[in-house]
Amino acid sequence: MTRVYLDHNASAPLKPAVKTAMIQAMDLAGNPSSVHGFGRTVRRAVEEARAQVAALAGVRPAQVFFTGSGTEANNLALRGFPGRTVVTSAIEHDSVLEAVPGAARVPVDRDGVADMAALDRRLADADGPVLVSLMLANNETGVIQPVAEAARIAHARGALVHCDAVQAAGRLPLDLATLGADLLTLSAHKIGGPAGVGALILADGLEPEALIRGGGQEKRRRAGTENVVGIAGFGAAARLAREELPDSARLTALRDALEASALAAVPAARVMGAGAARVGNTSNLLLPGVAGETQVMALDLAGVAVSAGSACSSGKVKPSHVLAAMGESAGDAACAIRISLGWDSDGAAVERFSAAYAAMAARLARAPAA
Repeated sequence: MTRVYLDHNASAPLKPAVKTAMIQAMDLAGNPSSVHGFGRTVRRAVEEARAQVAALAGVRPAQVFFTGSGTEANNLALRGFPGRTVVTSAIEHDSVLEAVPGAARVPVDRDGVADMAALDRRLADADGPVLVSLMLANNETGVIQPVAEAARIAHARGALVHCDAVQAAGRLPLDLATLGADLLTLSAHKIGGPAGVGALILADGLEPEALIRGGGQEKRRRAGTENVVGIAGFGAAARLAREELPDSARLTALRDALEASALAAVPAARVMGAGAARVGNTSNLLLPGVAGETQVMALDLAGVAVSAGSACSSGKVKPSHVLAAMGESAGDAACAIRISLGWDSDGAAVERFSAAYAAMAARLARAPAA
């Protein structure tokens, strides 16, 4: 049975051109901090990748520094300014929420859009300097957040702004200045690059305290010999993400067709965040009364891979905090699946999902009550 992968928000398959770039980097010998010819050759590969990632974010290469993951970049952004109180939205990724568990949380509306009036009130009530963290696109629903508006509000109150753009890269145009953010997080494996490499983008003049100390790598912001192979792959993936940004229109059309087919076949299902602007590759379908894990397993048996919320929470059978923040009951918040399309998705994959989803719903409807 041919299997269909519709879980790009968890990790996108490695793009062929990225694999080629990584294989070429594997042939390089030397440490990028060494001053001899071998080291300088490796350093050039790292700096070429840095320039490619910078172009994706609309910044200068000097504003980019590499980390071991998007999670590490988020932790550094939130914990690297210890004199500042952190304010986040209620729908952030766990790598933000768990980095500062005591952070104040801004509520969202029924479609999952952060409440800007509530943000302004939180900032007005804050005692001392603040750092606001607001993602650009939600990893579970795809709902786009008003980062530029949040930045205007935050800066008027003297706050810094961090934006987790991991799920927006390659799906929305990125430009640090246009967003108004001071810090921006990216991750390679969400855009067809390798897992295990991320980046934090810094506005000019910002210097977070290092979490990992040792050598002078990455301008002393992140010690440890650079993951040259991963960084080379990240650079190639970033270049392709910019070049292939127009493909987002194709994915939006596929996503819309998928949702229309699913709702026609299963009228009880609901599309979460449907009333808000969303990135075009993501759909969150809630089917009341059927646990998301049950749906994922049934679809997997049919050869279709989707997820029940964030993959970073796998193994934890719990309701989605994102859907709960959107006003869903604990029971319903545990009954959703996330379908996320990507560079290798096509109409046949959507048709395969639609048929499997309809068959699953029909089978569960016929099953006797427990």
